[in-house]
Amino acid sequence: MIKFGLYVRLEAKAGKEADLEAFLQGALPLAQEETGTPVWYAVKFGPQSFAIFDAFATDEDRGAHLNGPIAAALMQHADELLSTPPVIERWDALAVK
Repeated sequence: MIKFGLYVRLEAKAGKEADLEAFLQGALPLAQEETGTPVWYAVKFGPQSFAIFDAFATDEDRGAHLNGPIAAALMQHADELLSTPPVIERWDALAVK
């Protein structure tokens, strides 16, 4: 059962919107390789507003993802792509349908 997750808010630098969008689309194969990450979404809210929403069965899987290749690549390119540091929020499910 999926009980744990992450919501990562990302704001693109002006002129870097397409680059951030391409980065997120390019991260999909990395997410697919993570057996402990059954749910992974990269979403766009507006021209500069993006997020990653993912979910995990265990807190250990969530920790592994935070220490995995997507997070490492994001932090490596954060200064280039983001206007502000990523906002990483951990969430624990209270009810699931």
